[in-house]
Amino acid sequence: MAREVSSISRVGTSEPFELQVSRGQVAYHYPQFKFGFNPDIDNSLETVWAQGGLYSYLSSASVLTVSSSSTADTSAGTGARTVQLYGLDTGYNEIDEIVTLNGQTAVNTTNSFLRINRMVVRSAGTGEQNAGVVYAGTGTVTSGVPVNKYATIAVGDNQTLMALWTVPAGHTAYLHQTHVTAACTTSNKLLTVTVVARPNEEVFQVKDKFGIQVDGGDIHQYYHFPQKFSEKTDIEVRAIADTGTANVEVSAGLDIVYIKNGGDI
Repeated sequence: MAREVSSISRVGTSEPFELQVSRGQVAYHYPQFKFGFNPDIDNSLETVWAQGGLYSYLSSASVLTVSSSSTADTSAGTGARTVQLYGLDTGYNEIDEIVTLNGQTAVNTTNSFLRINRMVVRSAGTGEQNAGVVYAGTGTVTSGVPVNKYATIAVGDNQTLMALWTVPAGHTAYLHQTHVTAACTTSNKLLTVTVVARPNEEVFQVKDKFGIQVDGGDIHQYYHFPQKFSEKTDIEVRAIADTGTANVEVSAGLDIVYIKNGGDI
């Protein structure tokens, strides 16, 4: 009979538990820090991610196109050369893949992705960063930009900034901290932030909600009893400002540990 997964490390027991998890010393426990940035939020609800707007999820596992808005992001170019995609397959199992860029020309992934949780530049030319915006998406690609965008690396960031994540199959996630920072050039703006989650085959539900007076304001929300999310749950941070000309820069992060649901050590 399978035993419950232990939270006790077999080595380094004098170290803090969080450090033991990060070092891989606690079986079946995996840290996940998901952070995002949205450079311009006004009075329409948006996800905190670099592309802007409300994030749209893939409805079925699909081959994705990977491309850049710059011709310098190619296998022998001065910009980004290869990127690695991290996501989930049709069964919500974790998968990853490295793709060699071809500038504005789309390159198909080998795997079919149901979710994209992160995309990272792994190699670059003399510029040492992506020269254009790098996209993973579907649909027609025009000048490197696909119709449907599921991951975006802003110029020079070398990785996606997406305050959203989906719990892999066979795991349970525990959110123990949320942080949000907001800033704009005009004072007396109000930002409303929500942490939302969608359990598998349900709808998005608000799990936390707070307002920030935008004068360089920030929120650090600690959950003494971490919020629990079952497998295949989508978790996301969204925000909306009080005026159409607020131009609020928003960053947000989710500090998570996800744990295998059962198994022998």
